[in-house]
Amino acid sequence: MFNRMIVVWCFLMSTCALIADDLIHLNLDSAIDIAMNNSYRTKRLKLEIERNIYYLRARKASLHTQVMLKLKSPDLQNISEYKWNSELKKDEIVRVNTALWQSDLALRQPLIFFGYPTNGYLSLNYKLYQYDQRDVGIQEHDVYNRLYLQFEQPLFLPNELKNDLEVAELNLQDVQLDYINERLQIVEDIADDYFELFRTVCQNEIYLNHMQMLAKLTEASDSTDISSSIRAMEKQQIELEKNNVHESLLDNQSRNRQELADMKQRLRLAPEDSLQVSSDITLTQIDIDLEQAMQLGFDNSPYLQQLHLSKRRAEIDVENAKANNAFHMSLEMTYGLEKQNNQLQELWDDFDNSKSLTLNAYLPLWDGGVRRNNIQAEKLDVSRRQLEIEEEKEEIHKDIINAFTDLRQFYARVITMQTSVQLSQSIADSSLRQFQRGMISLQDVLQILNRNRETEEKFLAVYLDYRRASVDLMTETCYDFDKGRSLFQELNLLVE
Repeated sequence: MFNRMIVVWCFLMSTCALIADDLIHLNLDSAIDIAMNNSYRTKRLKLEIERNIYYLRARKASLHTQVMLKLKSPDLQNISEYKWNSELKKDEIVRVNTALWQSDLALRQPLIFFGYPTNGYLSLNYKLYQYDQRDVGIQEHDVYNRLYLQFEQPLFLPNELKNDLEVAELNLQDVQLDYINERLQIVEDIADDYFELFRTVCQNEIYLNHMQMLAKLTEASDSTDISSSIRAMEKQQIELEKNNVHESLLDNQSRNRQELADMKQRLRLAPEDSLQVSSDITLTQIDIDLEQAMQLGFDNSPYLQQLHLSKRRAEIDVENAKANNAFHMSLEMTYGLEKQNNQLQELWDDFDNSKSLTLNAYLPLWDGGVRRNNIQAEKLDVSRRQLEIEEEKEEIHKDIINAFTDLRQFYARVITMQTSVQLSQSIADSSLRQFQRGMISLQDVLQILNRNRETEEKFLAVYLDYRRASVDLMTETCYDFDKGRSLFQELNLLVE
């Protein structure tokens, strides 16, 4: 009866898989890939990465030549306003009636020195304007143009161009690391859910194997040379054991269905999709030493790298705080040609040289300690970031030691338990033959079969602990030892 039930159950499971609209063969890698592709959080972070890429491109583009044109076409003034009369030594209200047409064309280039901007600018400028003044019965018409080179260089100030470019690069790296952190979190969460689903699938196999052994035990009981009353009692005991195992199987199948439903919801799959999880158990020994794992953890930790980025931003804030209300200078020099005339056609002959030199200096005398305290506050923020880095390194050191130790221990236990399962199965098969020959009692056989099932369950538990430890070491080091590659490369995070 139970053999037929097992066949029917397997047939139903196969039929359901065949009629499903979309059968998905699920393993840990495919579950993680589906979760990552369907995660709204990772999609948002991808957009955030693209946004910061454009910000960085904008900062880099600011180091290129820019062409600007300003126009006043026209600027008309017909108003009364106060003006100083130097002859009368007083202000007087004067009627102003002017018209201005002006254009300013500039080719502006930041100065780059050995690949780094100097915070200075060199520009080629052209100015052309016409200025008309009207009074009662009088009209004055002036035209002016000027072509000149201009050099501007701030002194004793932070390099804003360089810092802005660096901050844009730091922001992009920070968002990329957020993306990695999110995907690592998905790996951890999906791995926990998948291993629980895998456990129920394998537990089904264990119960089915136990029921097959009980079915063989029933056949062995029928062939033994005992009285009918004893045989009837043995069949009742076997039937009771079958019912108990069958109830455990049904309970586990119920959990399996719930786990499948939860997994589909977690992966954001359609309700009509069907998942198929294999119960195959594979073992791969990870060949790595603790020192190598520790170095990978320090080099690849996304959060640790983010802390270093935060420290660098804090150091830039210190530079800005030192420049705020501090002594600084600015140098501006121009050289070119100019001409003024009341006729436009006369502007192009006999240019006059034009040149200028301006050196501005700002020297604060007393600010009550504002600048000093701001600098100290920013320096303390740098120290705080450094403490966070040291704390995170200690945490990484501890976590990797634990994950590495767990992985080595669980692998050794899995190998031992694998041998125990083979031995237990051999003992169970031998006990059935001995029972059929009347060499051992039914109670002994049932005890052996139960121990065989318990051994398989212990092996499954240790195997899952080994797999979890493997995932823990992978997420701590951000390195997939099974595939021999960094998750930075695997997650396609190399942004041009």
